[in-house]
Amino acid sequence: MTTIKLETLIDAPIEECFALARDIDLHQKTTEKSRERAVAEKTSGLIEKGDFVTWEAVHFGIKQRLTVVIAEMNRPYHFRDKITKGALKAMRHNHYFEGEQGKTLMRDEFTYQTPFGILGTIFDKLILRSYMKKFLIERNRILKNIAELKKE
Repeated sequence: MTTIKLETLIDAPIEECFALARDIDLHQKTTEKSRERAVAEKTSGLIEKGDFVTWEAVHFGIKQRLTVVIAEMNRPYHFRDKITKGALKAMRHNHYFEGEQGKTLMRDEFTYQTPFGILGTIFDKLILRSYMKKFLIERNRILKNIAELKKE
């Protein structure tokens, strides 16, 4: 299993950041490079506990589908999505939010496991981990910019 941990400090209230991180329409805007879009189950609005979302995206030149369920939610401090179907053997993404004096520390803990045994492990170490980290950093950068613009 591989885990990527990120922290993003956002100059916006926790409730706003929590809502933006759950917004399917915004998620699609923050992942335009991979043309990620919600194609089945819940396809717009704010995700809630128990919602399923099937995402379609192009990664490494291959169109892929990934279905996740929102497995846990403790508004506005945490939610977790986890894979139910897709190319990864396992995946869970914990989104944590800590608010203080109108600012929010958003923490990501993204854990996944590749299929294909040793070949998957090699692919992860050489390419996938770095790719996923950059993907998450870019998404968080855009989310931060939008949250801070809304505050103005």
